[in-house]
Amino acid sequence: QVQLVESGGGLVEAGGSLRLSCAVSGRTFSSYAMGWFRQVPGKERTFVATISWSSGDTYYADSVKGRFTISRDNAKNTLYLQMNNLVPEDMAIYYCNQGAYGTVVNAFSKFTNWGQGTQVTVSS
Repeated sequence: QVQLVESGGGLVEAGGSLRLSCAVSGRTFSSYAMGWFRQVPGKERTFVATISWSSGDTYYADSVKGRFTISRDNAKNTLYLQMNNLVPEDMAIYYCNQGAYGTVVNAFSKFTNWGQGTQVTVSS
């Protein structure tokens, strides 16, 4: 079973930046699209960004477009999310996951294997 380990979260002031990482093991990392998601306690998990296996295609939620950048290093089996100009509405637990490119965007709610996530807190 694939293992997903998110890290890099923390407390940051509004306008600040964080870089999240997701280490993947147990499955061929380079064969799958990857995505970032976030969840606020009491609310459903939402899509943030996705990247194709080759890094040739990326797609972002409107709320983060222009501020967040998703990237991956297939040699290191690691996914990244550079988050700039953070706002309080970005505060959530951030998760990563993998699948077919379209599935990551449209069907991630059916994913059953998730990591522990990493908490991002933005102070205003």
